[in-house]
Amino acid sequence: MMRKKRRSCVDKTETTVTSTKAKKSRSTGRPPKEAVPEEINENVFTKFLREAGVTLRNNGTGNEIAVDQVVFQKRIQQQIRKNPKYPEIVQEFISGLESHIEEPERFRNCLLPCVPRLSDGDDSSVCSFQESLLRLLLGIEMLQTSIINTLLEKVPEFMLEDVSDGGLNIPRLIITQLKWLDRVVDSKELAAKLMELVSVAPVDVVRDIITSLPEILEDCQHNDIARELNSLLQTNTQLTVPILDSLSSLNLSASLLAEVRAAVMATLSAVQLEDLPVVVKFILHSVSAADSHEVVNNLRRKLQLEQCVLPPVSQASQSRTKSKSAAEDASRSGAGDSVTLTLDGIKSAVRFQKTISEAWMKAIESVEEAEDHKVIDLLVLFILHSTNANQSRRGSERLLKVKVRTGLIQEALLQKTFRDYSQVLRGYFSSILALAQGLLRSSDPCVVPFGGHMYRLSFTVFDPYCQQEVVGSLVTHVCSGVGGEVDMALELLCDLVTEKPSEMALYAVFVKGILDYMDNLTPQGAVRIIGSMAASRSKSKEAQKESLPEETLRQVNALLELVRSSSESSSEATALFYDELANLVMTSDLDPKVQGIISNSVIDDFQKDFVVDVSPEIKASFPLPTKLLYNLEDLEENGIAINLLPLLSNDLQTRAEQQGPTKKAQRRVSPLCLSPSFRLLRVCEKQESGSLENIDGLLGCPLVMTDMDLVEKVESLSKTERELLCHLLFYTINWFRELVNAFCGQKDTELKMRVMTRLQNITYLQTQLEKALAGTPGFVPPVANFDGDATDGAIIAPPAPANKTKKGNGATRKRKAPGRNSSDGSSQLEETTEVDETLLELPEKEKEKEKEVAHGVSLVSYRQFFRELDVEVLNVLQCGLLSCSLLDSELHTNVQEEVQLGPAELVFLLEDMLRKLEFSLTSAPVRRAPFLKGKSDKSVGFSHLQQRSSKDIAAFCVQLLPALCAHLENCHNHFQTLSSRNDGVVDGPATDVQEQHLMTSCYQLLLQVLNTTFSWSGFSLPGNRSLYRKGLGVLAERLKGRSELNMEQLVKWVPKKNFFLKVGCNMQNCLCQRSGPINNNLMFYNFITKAGNVGVARWSRKQLWVWRVSGSNPQSAIKLLKLPAVVHKYISLSSQNNNT
Repeated sequence: MMRKKRRSCVDKTETTVTSTKAKKSRSTGRPPKEAVPEEINENVFTKFLREAGVTLRNNGTGNEIAVDQVVFQKRIQQQIRKNPKYPEIVQEFISGLESHIEEPERFRNCLLPCVPRLSDGDDSSVCSFQESLLRLLLGIEMLQTSIINTLLEKVPEFMLEDVSDGGLNIPRLIITQLKWLDRVVDSKELAAKLMELVSVAPVDVVRDIITSLPEILEDCQHNDIARELNSLLQTNTQLTVPILDSLSSLNLSASLLAEVRAAVMATLSAVQLEDLPVVVKFILHSVSAADSHEVVNNLRRKLQLEQCVLPPVSQASQSRTKSKSAAEDASRSGAGDSVTLTLDGIKSAVRFQKTISEAWMKAIESVEEAEDHKVIDLLVLFILHSTNANQSRRGSERLLKVKVRTGLIQEALLQKTFRDYSQVLRGYFSSILALAQGLLRSSDPCVVPFGGHMYRLSFTVFDPYCQQEVVGSLVTHVCSGVGGEVDMALELLCDLVTEKPSEMALYAVFVKGILDYMDNLTPQGAVRIIGSMAASRSKSKEAQKESLPEETLRQVNALLELVRSSSESSSEATALFYDELANLVMTSDLDPKVQGIISNSVIDDFQKDFVVDVSPEIKASFPLPTKLLYNLEDLEENGIAINLLPLLSNDLQTRAEQQGPTKKAQRRVSPLCLSPSFRLLRVCEKQESGSLENIDGLLGCPLVMTDMDLVEKVESLSKTERELLCHLLFYTINWFRELVNAFCGQKDTELKMRVMTRLQNITYLQTQLEKALAGTPGFVPPVANFDGDATDGAIIAPPAPANKTKKGNGATRKRKAPGRNSSDGSSQLEETTEVDETLLELPEKEKEKEKEVAHGVSLVSYRQFFRELDVEVLNVLQCGLLSCSLLDSELHTNVQEEVQLGPAELVFLLEDMLRKLEFSLTSAPVRRAPFLKGKSDKSVGFSHLQQRSSKDIAAFCVQLLPALCAHLENCHNHFQTLSSRNDGVVDGPATDVQEQHLMTSCYQLLLQVLNTTFSWSGFSLPGNRSLYRKGLGVLAERLKGRSELNMEQLVKWVPKKNFFLKVGCNMQNCLCQRSGPINNNLMFYNFITKAGNVGVARWSRKQLWVWRVSGSNPQSAIKLLKLPAVVHKYISLSSQNNNT
């Protein structure tokens, strides 16, 4: 290490300052012309000084010097050498010095700089700055050793004096005289004497001596003195800072430097907090490229910043008095300053030494357990990102993403870092903001919430300037137009408005800027952002709890009436108003008076517009004959019915009349508002009375419809009649879907049975609708979801021709399978359709059976025209499965009193559940919309689902796991029973083809639902591990009652005892009967291997068992089986979403 020539740290109040060499003066060195009165008794010492040009003073003024410093030293040296008593005269001179400085005042004068004195009338001058007398004498080599011994012997006399009142620190002045001498005659002896003094002197004096060693000793003594300082460091931690400061300035060998660094590292855990910056700086600045990784790794392991700062909660509990609180605040401030200085030392080393930067990256990357990560890891990542090197920026961002994705760096650690080190983090705010932006824009859903948490904490702990930057960045995310990025930023803004309304109110103008980019928002997003703007200007929560004044209530009532009257000419606008009002009532805590106004209005409107009394016959004439259908009540004289067909006929006629330009739009009652109006009605009823007892009659009341036999002869109807029939079926299905939404949570057995009946009505009407749509080409269904563009991205498939080739029949059969069309946007299922159409050929008998249940149109393309089912409807899956195999010869079952699902209803619910899971739990890569190209809204029909988080959906699925596993086992038992009745043949001559098809679809959908649930990437996050363990525990319980296993045991044990293998081989057999051996193998391999970490696929033709171990490549198994290339492609695409 190179020697650093620097000044010693001397108190600014002192006037003693040293120089490296006296400048040569232009003075001739002649004695003064005037005689100076004698104030000191002359001896050899005073005589030589006077003759050399220095006059001693003892009256409080400094010693005077009349010549240049070099001239003075030369004269003294000449006088001593020319003296007849030389060399004895030297000791006599030193004795005179010792006797002179025995008096403290004279000693002080000799330590302070001399005062220059000019002769009268002399044009020459002396340098304005002069050294002290003792410093000048130390420059004379023949006197140096003796004077040094004299000075060091004087140190104990003054080292116990108190200098807190502003007096001179005599020991420090003595040490200062020894610095930066041109030559030290006996450096070794001087070092020994200084170290002896260190062993007995007080700490303050020792600090001065140690820090001055590099400026006193010659380079030849550096290694020896470093060893002694190293030994001293092990025994006295109070001297850590001065010792390290001194060692940093010494020129040491590489081996000795490594030894010293190791010793310093060993004492790191015992170092005082205020000494920590110096220790860390010494360690990092003494590292070579060869040992940088080892040193940094040890430093990271031993650096315990968690113990440096007390949490605020702990402080509050300890602070009892004002004085104590003030002391703790000062202590906390000092601790923050020490941590800041420590990080500055790390930042300096990282910035100027590339090897240090790479070593920190490797040290953090090598941590393999979440509990091993510490606060210093996050702080160093912020430091690395704040450096100007692009490599460090990219590396820190990449490493943070990897650590968050794998769950090693968790939100708890981030929260602790922000909570305890906000003062330190403020200096790295720009890096924190940049990292949060990168995480929020990531296509990986596992890291996006972590970026949002960084935004939230930054807004919470930093100053208003940082809060403004956070809000501005979130607004930029919202305006970007990228789906996942927009949703997360919008959620953060809304949460901040809810949690910090007063702070967010200051930045309402930023949020208002989003209104210029409303085209990039979904309708739900637009509603949320407008609500956030309103909330940011709202009053406090205490004010909100007060009852509304009469004037405000009148204004609210007037506003509701205004919106209602403005939208009554448009049925779509009215329906949207009803839906949004229902969401508001459901999610907000409205004033009871406002709630009453809405409830009374909706009840009156619903009864007046949609409900009629049951009459023996309807006299009015309509394009289709009227008939009361789907009645579950005992018809009485005062019975009611939903007046659907008359309303629909009148609405279509009114709509046609208003097409002309001269017609003025008038209010009309449209069946389009039937379902939205009922949703608002049941929400208000639930909020007011807590039950739906007052309106449960609507669940069983009939509808005024037409005879369903018309569907079979739809081709004989006119175009108007066919379209009227299709409208009627859509409205009826949507009405029943809203009834199921409303009453699915009822506990009464009779109401449960009616809900099950309505599900049966839905599945039956869907088959009728497919037939009606096949005979009505070009029909555009009525809108059912009004919070978006219902026709956006709509792809309505044309009806299939009646007579087709084998390929056409295969396609028709494929559309019949509900489970294979589970998601509009699923590339996996699209590929499935492609493979099935090109590979599968059914036997002739199979085709004949298929014709009995084949339909011309699939409702997959029409899903957006159906009302959304609430998530709570899926609770119906907890009912048992009722199939023909459970019935006796008289079609009776022993569990008739229980509410059970039929296969068609189970398929219907599983299809809806799978679509919901794929929307909520399956994350697609973030893709920006191409320029000037429209984008389809994939969220149509999921507006209620979007109000729930992915974690809520996953938790709901885990809650349903026992029911799903029970259904899977029931399907297995069904085929086992069927096989035993037909002597081992599943598709015997008496087999019900339609039921077998439905049960096969149940198999397929159940495996898809289970696979999608356990493939959710959110299970890898630490906060969801307990949920994941609960799900695995359900499977373990179904196997051998092993739910008590811990997380690690479950992850290892459940795959080996794969629950899906229990039913796998049976599924292979039943699928083979339906789809042929090739398709069977494809589906079975795909779903079995995706359902668990270890799966077994049994290939019926080759009898090969292929084990897929967790983490292995599916391609190896595919190649092992030597399947065709198209099958390779299919299985590869099917395996891409496997994250189990």
